[in-house]
Amino acid sequence: MFDTMTFTKITAGLCGSLLIFLLGQWAAKELYHVGTHGGEQSYSIDTGVEETETAEAEEEVPFEEVLAAASVDDGARVFRQCSACHKLEAGANAVGPYLHGVVGRDIGAAEGYASYSGALSEAADVWTPENLNAFLEAPRQWAPGTSMAYNGLRDVEDRANLIAYLDSVDN
Repeated sequence: MFDTMTFTKITAGLCGSLLIFLLGQWAAKELYHVGTHGGEQSYSIDTGVEETETAEAEEEVPFEEVLAAASVDDGARVFRQCSACHKLEAGANAVGPYLHGVVGRDIGAAEGYASYSGALSEAADVWTPENLNAFLEAPRQWAPGTSMAYNGLRDVEDRANLIAYLDSVDN
């Protein structure tokens, strides 16, 4: 049915097709190459902004103000990420300790949870909103050696909303 010559023809056809596609790609790059060509622009549109001007840096709002404006409902939405490892019910530990009453609680003081890393105790004593904010932003930077594998929340509003939600859970 198939002999060596048939396989040779099929292989030659595939190699020839590949060669044609590569040559076509090379020709297209040469035809439609967009470059500077070493010249100046023929005209420029004045936008009123100088090219060397940089955008003004946003003023950083203090965390206390962000926390005061935090939304508990938005914090419940953010908590869905945390619910994979944490529970809200008191004493209901999962992969991580329960978070009922975490705001204001001593670090490493969740009843029945014994898998705390020593890095947390060395970083601070109490889970204040400021400590939670710093920890939630980058857990491994705030407490090097922590066993929490989460990368952190980059958005300060999300962190403030989550802290307000956790604070509202235990009244």
